[in-house]
Amino acid sequence: MAKNDLIGGSLWEQYSAKVAERMNNPRHFGELTAADAQRLGGRLVIANEGAESCGDTVRLYWIVRESDERILAATFKSFGCGTAIASTDMMAEMCIGKTVSEATKITNLDVERALRDTADKAAVPPQKMHCSVMAYEVIKRAAALYRNVDIATLQDKDIVCECARVTLQTIEDAIRINDLHTVEEIADYTKAGVFCKSCVRPGGHEKRELYLVDILARVREEMSRESSPQPPPDAFLEQSVVKQIRAIEAALDNDIRPVLARDGGGIELDDVRRAADGSLLVLVQYKGACKGCAGSVAGTLSFVQQSLQERLSPAIRVQVA
Repeated sequence: MAKNDLIGGSLWEQYSAKVAERMNNPRHFGELTAADAQRLGGRLVIANEGAESCGDTVRLYWIVRESDERILAATFKSFGCGTAIASTDMMAEMCIGKTVSEATKITNLDVERALRDTADKAAVPPQKMHCSVMAYEVIKRAAALYRNVDIATLQDKDIVCECARVTLQTIEDAIRINDLHTVEEIADYTKAGVFCKSCVRPGGHEKRELYLVDILARVREEMSRESSPQPPPDAFLEQSVVKQIRAIEAALDNDIRPVLARDGGGIELDDVRRAADGSLLVLVQYKGACKGCAGSVAGTLSFVQQSLQERLSPAIRVQVA
């Protein structure tokens, strides 16, 4: 049967070439034995993990050199879909050469990124992202077995979705990497909120500390601020009033009074105060020919304000006292 007939041509096109290749020809599929461990001078670790929601299971094999906890070899066996096989195969490859501690930091998003053909295009359809979570979980179980500790001690503390074991970091990464805007998109990429839905928003059958709607709103706000950074602080506005007055007087002497004096006019600083909108209000009085000139209301005032803004701060607003 052709691929287009089996799963639909459009869906198949959403898989990267790396995923397709590892589905059909996984590089690290197989078993490691005690004899292999003896030959490599390490300790054999075998961990099992299953996803009850979809029936997939995986068995991970490590050979760990105990002197430095370096993973010398890693293979797997899996009963699962092609995405799970490809993800676990890449996960096993990423473990090799790392220490046990380093391996536990590998996330399903790290695996997905490693399977991409290009950095800006996801390796698998969003509805299949959950298949990589099992590869992420089996690493934790292997590390717990190696250290002979309860796996709970290695679990991430900020689990948002207990059903799918999805962490806060995974959700935040998914939102940022894939520019997600809705809870439904988060569910597609991570499977958080797909099952009991208690983590979606307050009011579910089980109270949670973290909810997807709040996480999404916070991360989207952070992304908005990052894409439109605030302008740098205005150094002039941070100065004391005394220093501001001195600087304004210097600008009037150097840039403005000589120009007005050509036509017999003049200008004096009356007051400086902070306006409600955050701008700096500079009150001036005209002298000489400028005092009764109709142009002083608009043209001269605009000239004075523009000169002070260019020299001192764009936040300056000039008014006639």
